[in-house]
Amino acid sequence: MFNDIGPLELVTIIVLAVLVFGPDKLPKVIQDVMRTIRKIREFSESAKQDIRNELGPEFKDFEFEDLNPKTFIRKQLDNDELGLKEIRNGFDLKKEMAEVTDAVHGRDGSSPSSSSSASSSSPAPSSGGRVDMTKKPETPGDDERPPFDADAT
Repeated sequence: MFNDIGPLELVTIIVLAVLVFGPDKLPKVIQDVMRTIRKIREFSESAKQDIRNELGPEFKDFEFEDLNPKTFIRKQLDNDELGLKEIRNGFDLKKEMAEVTDAVHGRDGSSPSSSSSASSSSPAPSSGGRVDMTKKPETPGDDERPPFDADAT
């Protein structure tokens, strides 16, 4: 519950509690807060038990934590029946990112020497269907109007 509270923050909370409630009333306030937390936990546990009883025996392994989408997806991905661990282990992120970078820069990615010489020379107009991202688009002349697109208006 308090996993992200550091020691300095905890000391600050204690000092503020002593200043606000005073050293005489502080134990009574702590008892009241703890009693309230216990009642809330008992209420939630009884509600969970009622729901489990109402669902019946076919849902005996039902966990309420599975209703959290993160937990549900993590549980399903860790399932060995799907074979996702082999797919995850076979995926090389660095290689995929290098391929994407090569595609963006217009290199073929087969050899580093050919890609550096190809990028330093002037780009060919037909580069296998690739678009040259470094080339600036042509601007229409003063007397030319841009093309009209009826769907855009």
